[in-house]
Amino acid sequence: MTARNVSTWMEAARLRTLPLALSSIITGSALARFDGAFHWRVFILALLTAVFLQILSNLANDYGDAAKGTDNTGRIGPLRAVQSGAITLAQMRKGIVFTALGAVFTGTWLIGEGLVGLPLIDYIVFVLLGLISVAAALTYTLGKKPYGYRGLGDIAVFLFFGLVGVLGTYFLHRHELSGKVVLMAIVIGLFSMGVLNLNNMRDMKNDRRCGKITIAVKLGMARAKAYHSFLIISGLLGATVFTVSNLKSAGQLAIFLIFPVFIHDINVVSKTKDHRKLDPLLKKLSLSTFIFSVLFGIGLVLHL
Repeated sequence: MTARNVSTWMEAARLRTLPLALSSIITGSALARFDGAFHWRVFILALLTAVFLQILSNLANDYGDAAKGTDNTGRIGPLRAVQSGAITLAQMRKGIVFTALGAVFTGTWLIGEGLVGLPLIDYIVFVLLGLISVAAALTYTLGKKPYGYRGLGDIAVFLFFGLVGVLGTYFLHRHELSGKVVLMAIVIGLFSMGVLNLNNMRDMKNDRRCGKITIAVKLGMARAKAYHSFLIISGLLGATVFTVSNLKSAGQLAIFLIFPVFIHDINVVSKTKDHRKLDPLLKKLSLSTFIFSVLFGIGLVLHL
């Protein structure tokens, strides 16, 4: 494989989306460490599995939107690999299969490492969650009735980037769940929904023409902006409640350093009229969520 081919596949993988995928793993692991349980192998394998699943979703999205004609000259944002002709549909199918196998391999290893000593039912539950996660990554835009075309993408992001990602990671470390972990899972889920909503607001006009009915398309631009503000503000409030309720050291206040960036995001989005100017905000919000999770994790670890 030439350097050009590697570069093409890296672009297709959309590396700028990976920080968001890692946020739930970092948050769940930090919470487990805060409660006295942390395993490096679980942490690393969870990160690898999250990366594989995110890349799988990106490749499947590239394939699905190209096959359905949604990726066209009317779409705003970086040119997709299949749309540009850099990767053929047949090549993308192979890439999807390879990435899916990678996710299954690391996910199976993760389950084996994280559930040692637990009943068989726990293994069954996590295997099912893993298979559902792979299926969700594939069917966002693939298939005859992709859920991303029916306004269900936001719910899926909330479930997999928030609840499953954070709660699942925490359980693999600690072998139990906690109410406070649910709150932070919701926070990460809300921020992740904000990223998807930005993406959908950016492509609203083209999506509507192509029959891709996202929440943003259903709401219209004005209400989609209000929805975006609601998601981010709710996430910030949730994080504040958690921190105040579980404050054990000044280091935990570090998350408030990133709050102005989130507030600025809301302000910019509310004033933006040109859909094209929303594109760079996706990367910014994704990175902000990642930095939030890192600061959150550092704050929890510092008190130990």
